[in-house]
Amino acid sequence: KMDILRPKGRSAMNCTECLWPKSTDGTVIVPYNFSSNYSKSVALQEYESLTCVRFVPRANETDFLSIVSDNGCASFLGKVGGDQTVQLDSYGCIYRGSSSMKLNHALGFYHEQSRSDRDDYVTIHTENIIPGNFNKADSNNLGLEYDYSSVMHYQEWKPHIVPKPDPTVPIGQRDGLSILDVSKLTGCINVVSLL
Repeated sequence: KMDILRPKGRSAMNCTECLWPKSTDGTVIVPYNFSSNYSKSVALQEYESLTCVRFVPRANETDFLSIVSDNGCASFLGKVGGDQTVQLDSYGCIYRGSSSMKLNHALGFYHEQSRSDRDDYVTIHTENIIPGNFNKADSNNLGLEYDYSSVMHYQEWKPHIVPKPDPTVPIGQRDGLSILDVSKLTGCINVVSLL
């Protein structure tokens, strides 16, 4: 099942108008609403402690994330404007790594295995995949190395992604943001401020 609700054209997107704006104090403020069965999650706190992204409860902002318990785990890619749904099914998506992946999508990040240079790092076995989930993106890789440990990397559950040159390298995890995930968030924010 697709977990990006509407693809646009990044490990980070090459679309500056699709990014949440940087405030004058250097933080990126992302207003949100939770559906009634959620409270501020560990994933949001991780962003606040490790990045300059600040998720704040929505006051009257026009553009905001609406984090809902819905059928599936999915998010739009980047800031789309208005009431922007992030689906976090309460039976499998509210854990830190899964919710971090969806929040990263909302911040404008593709899956790691969708990077424009991914063929240098992994082999995709197209006969074992759902079409569309492994398309390469026109991405801004922010000058950072490929991150096999990214929360944005699909894990191996059948032979569909094989790391290069060592096929035994573990890929993907759902424990939270990796060191390079944090660097990408910071790098993306800096790129936006320079444009």
